[in-house]
Amino acid sequence: MATGSRAYTPAEAAAISEIAVKSVQNAIDKRIIEAHFGRAGRELSDQDLLRLKLWYGLGSILSAERRKRLFDTIDQNPDADTVRADDYLIVDVARAREQLVARAEALREAEQKIEAVKGGGGEPVFKGTRVPVRMIAAMKQQGASSEEIIEGYPSVTARMVELAEIWAAAHPARGRPKKLSEQRLKAKSVKRLPLATAGSRKASGTAS
Repeated sequence: MATGSRAYTPAEAAAISEIAVKSVQNAIDKRIIEAHFGRAGRELSDQDLLRLKLWYGLGSILSAERRKRLFDTIDQNPDADTVRADDYLIVDVARAREQLVARAEALREAEQKIEAVKGGGGEPVFKGTRVPVRMIAAMKQQGASSEEIIEGYPSVTARMVELAEIWAAAHPARGRPKKLSEQRLKAKSVKRLPLATAGSRKASGTAS
């Protein structure tokens, strides 16, 4: 990868490669990638991230044995833009590297723009705002569009929404999710829904 090399935690590797953390841990346990132990525990390199992306990206096309042979070919030709996996398949390694570089840079950008709030339980926010990063990421994950989030929080930009997503994926919260009151936040609107419709009451036999 083109950026300066650094060590990644499994969660960071998952966020950058867009692979589930459990799959990253599984790849380490099965020695698909060789993680090293550092101060934060298991650590992965840029090359490990490339292997992860290709291993799971090609899983529906190539067998495990053929993917391992592909890695050997890449190791022998580290600067190659494309690598032939078989007679009919050419893998665009350069494109995979570009995608990883872009997301690694986004994670670094997020880490530079996010800080913990003093006196606010250490809840991470974007510098210059009081908007919790994990709340923005959760809203996006639950189906809110960037436009809807920005409309509700004018201090947030579309880029900040993107950075919130990758940062939250790379730094999963521990323990139970905090309530809004614990984050010193208030709901902007409340929608009340009936516990049961007339149809469901009839189905349960409570209606005459």
